[in-house]
Amino acid sequence: MKITADSREGRILKIVGVVLFAAVMLLLSGVLYFHFRKVPAVATGETFSNEDFGLDTWVSPFDADGDGVDDQTDVLQSARDYLATNPKYESRYYLTGYPDDEYGVCTDVVAFALRGAGYDLQALVDADIRANHDGYADEAPDPNIDFRRVRNLLVFFQHMSGDDGGALACMSLSCDPQEIKSWQGGDIVIFDNHIAIVSDRRNRDGVCLILHHANPFQLSFEEDRLSKYGEILGHFRLIPPD
Repeated sequence: MKITADSREGRILKIVGVVLFAAVMLLLSGVLYFHFRKVPAVATGETFSNEDFGLDTWVSPFDADGDGVDDQTDVLQSARDYLATNPKYESRYYLTGYPDDEYGVCTDVVAFALRGAGYDLQALVDADIRANHDGYADEAPDPNIDFRRVRNLLVFFQHMSGDDGGALACMSLSCDPQEIKSWQGGDIVIFDNHIAIVSDRRNRDGVCLILHHANPFQLSFEEDRLSKYGEILGHFRLIPPD
């Protein structure tokens, strides 16, 4: 039987249609998977503790919210509690400042971690921007979003760790992940355009993992990325005010 040009073209179009349909369904399946999946809040695989490397666990002498849990431990546990809600990654603007739905970004991990320890990062950043604008972007303050921008948080924590201190006194520490004695769970680490809470779990070399929310495709909210994410611009730890 002779196959005409029209019939060949029809078969090709049919095959192309089937391939395109399969591709669309595969893409849709991927989108639905990453939207509805439950991201592990703790790292998978083998991790180690301070004790495994003969390191003391630093305990803050201050308890801002008076709940019987020191600030350092409170920040760490509050970060874990927030990530256990399985927030979906999406940048949105909120009139409440803090996200009031199931979405969030990297800065929200820090904001909720500090709020759980008794510190309102939204109010603190806004007050610092208005009192000491040096280093911040030259734009009108907006308390609903300023504390959710990495560049602002870097300036804020630098101000808080300066000679004058501030409402949220901090100390600035080594930015070298290999100096494992300098890192503790509950510390704050700032990369270029990313921020995270340092985990109390470490890899086999003693380098701390981080608790963070970087993108919709993370395999876990706790990952071995401290020395792999990029340049570290700041490393901070809360200390009690004078």
